[in-house]
Amino acid sequence: MPLVNGKLLVRFIQEQQVMGGAFNTTNLETTVGILEAIEETKIPSFIQIAPSNIELASYEGIVEMVERKAKLMDTPVALHLDHGKKMEDFKAAVRAGFTSVMIDGAEFDFEKNIRYTKEAVDFARAYGIPVEAELGAIKGKEDDHVNEADCKTDPKQVKEFVERTGCDLLAVSVGNVHGMAEEPCIDFDLLAEIEKESPIPLVIHGGSGIASEQLQKMKAYNVVKINVASELRQSYIQSIGHAYDENHQEANLIAVLTSAKNSVQKKTIEKIKELND
Repeated sequence: MPLVNGKLLVRFIQEQQVMGGAFNTTNLETTVGILEAIEETKIPSFIQIAPSNIELASYEGIVEMVERKAKLMDTPVALHLDHGKKMEDFKAAVRAGFTSVMIDGAEFDFEKNIRYTKEAVDFARAYGIPVEAELGAIKGKEDDHVNEADCKTDPKQVKEFVERTGCDLLAVSVGNVHGMAEEPCIDFDLLAEIEKESPIPLVIHGGSGIASEQLQKMKAYNVVKINVASELRQSYIQSIGHAYDENHQEANLIAVLTSAKNSVQKKTIEKIKELND
């Protein structure tokens, strides 16, 4: 089926009472591996890419890649921009045909984050595209950006932020971290407070490092989207590294890349099942 609007995908996720994964891609092989995993598990999911990873494909290129594969699928999938920190990246993704986008103003103070997010929401609304925003800084390494801040989401700010920005999804900081270099410590009491205050569904970043039982528990707090990136990238890189270790003279690129694609597919299936056990 064609790529679906992110807001509609969230509705599918809620109606099926599943946990939606959001899996980061970079190139053709990771894209195909992720989409084949989504189709095999039949769980509506997001495929996403961050601006720092777009240089290999371009915004238009990644849309074309994902659309071509999605048209052959029966399972709904949305293409999401992850961590759009710059407005030009955000707008480029919307114009290229992404069906869901994130604006990340978490580095700003509360009032500036609201203004920045509202500007993005107003732009995306003209295209009918839903916007994910972030309130509270999430620690760790997100692609080439390292955030040392440890600023958890303040529940008292949630309702006002959502109402004034008009965002559709809210990424929150409750002890989750990007990457796998630091140990996450999820504060479920805080997550419960945020859930009570939020009129919209929640998003958790840094799903690669969070324990299975904690991931599965999050559905009870109106979390509809959990981001997974590092585990998929590690699987891809390790597969290629293994091929080189096995044969330093290896020149069969299609075999090496097919194996790498399969490793991403396998890991994505594992994560989807882990989220929905």
